[in-house]
Amino acid sequence: MKLYYKPGACSLASHIILKEIGSDFEIESVDTDKQVTESGADFTKINPKGYVPVLRLDNGEFLTEGAAVLQYLADQNPGSGLAPELGTLERARLQEHLNFTSTELHKAFEPFFSSSVSDEEKQGAKANVRRKMDHFESIFDDGRKYLLGNKFSVADAYFFVVSNWAIPTGIGLDKWPRIAAFSKRVADRIRVQDAMHAEGLLN
Repeated sequence: MKLYYKPGACSLASHIILKEIGSDFEIESVDTDKQVTESGADFTKINPKGYVPVLRLDNGEFLTEGAAVLQYLADQNPGSGLAPELGTLERARLQEHLNFTSTELHKAFEPFFSSSVSDEEKQGAKANVRRKMDHFESIFDDGRKYLLGNKFSVADAYFFVVSNWAIPTGIGLDKWPRIAAFSKRVADRIRVQDAMHAEGLLN
């Protein structure tokens, strides 16, 4: 398999999970502004949507959309315990967290990565991010370590990556101590550090 990624983007979650399950895979970075891969390939021919992650499977097919990639990897490796069993309420909760992260929190950060967005619009975006983060902070009110309880899942990898965008955007995590503790917990995982090192995010 090969993962097409952009350092620190949401594709980092897929990278983390590939590391967690011990997959044999390659990585190739993508300049999404120029739509070209590290090797010089036209990225629009790999993913016409123009963004990462993209997972090239061993049969040559391409899988896109972070939540889909994460669930696929977990389902292909059921022994990893990274996703609850299909058909269970716990699995629905996993999808609930993945979907909210993707459609709400991830989207809320988008104005910060656009050069055409004004400072005033970014202030409005900060308020929107804070509302989404408040929701996640409340999930940890019962003392759980991860989104589904006390076991790490693919939803945690995705939330870890996206919630940490609060740091470079100047929002920070101080307002959400439970999320900050969660972030440190995930960041301390060896495979998470391996993925971040590979993307040049850690020294």
